[in-house]
Amino acid sequence: MRIVSLLPSATEIVCALGLRDRLVGVTHECDFPEDVATLPKVTRTLIPKDASSGAIDQMVRERLKESRALYSLDMDVLSELRPDVIVTQALCDVCAVAEQEVCAAAESLPGPPRVVNLEPQTLSEVLDSIRAVGSALGMATVADEVVARLTRRIQSVRQGSRMLRHPTRVVLLEWLDPPFSSGHWSPELVRLAGGVELLGREGKDSETLTWNAVVEAEPEVLVVACCGFDIERTLEDIQMLRDHPEWRRIPAVEAGRVYVVDGSQYFSRPGPRLVDSLEILAHVLHPLVHPGAPARIVRLEAGGVIPEPAAAGG
Repeated sequence: MRIVSLLPSATEIVCALGLRDRLVGVTHECDFPEDVATLPKVTRTLIPKDASSGAIDQMVRERLKESRALYSLDMDVLSELRPDVIVTQALCDVCAVAEQEVCAAAESLPGPPRVVNLEPQTLSEVLDSIRAVGSALGMATVADEVVARLTRRIQSVRQGSRMLRHPTRVVLLEWLDPPFSSGHWSPELVRLAGGVELLGREGKDSETLTWNAVVEAEPEVLVVACCGFDIERTLEDIQMLRDHPEWRRIPAVEAGRVYVVDGSQYFSRPGPRLVDSLEILAHVLHPLVHPGAPARIVRLEAGGVIPEPAAAGG
């Protein structure tokens, strides 16, 4: 079986099922496990590498109006790979190759290959996606085992959060210029981690916010997990916000409870490491109850000041 993945999260699912050796092509964004970066790339992006967050947001809005994606297939590479199965998504026609383009491409290939579409909007649906991929690839038993391990970790966080008397007031932002609330599975992760998401809605799309709305929500904790950005790229945007009057009025910013996490590797990838995202949040919100974190976190100083690198381990 020759598998092409059109999503970083799908690539991680395929590898978690023990089928890394069956992967023959991935996207330009697939980077975990690390060795998948050596595989042929079947997608391209229209986003310039040096584009600002504001410029990226404008490009996304323009493409949405025209119902066009920011990513496209490299049909020459895809044809050469001769996939039996293509794993893709139907959740967002901007942040990945559009579903219609994938289906049309599959129909033009010999076979044609089977297309497995994933569209999770909640944590339980992410687990269902793992089962769906496992079933499609003949690894249903392994998928059940993977889901069982992830479920045990989820239950461990849930059990710890039940010890808390009061949930922490949280805003999780998925973008900074302009600010976006969290959506889909992220508000659920906040709840399971012992918080209450003040602006995002479980199972719903993220929404554009104003900084005044974030101030008025009065979050005790602000978590910044920019979609597609790592920590260093996110810190660049926060640096630009330091003198923004409304940014400095946010209670969490004033109190030094702003946490920057890797949105690219974790929160915006609906795959196995979404459970890592839950554990990151649990540690951020209640470090005494959840003392360990599976990934790096940067905690900003009071006023939103970025700490020196030596103190950035959070």
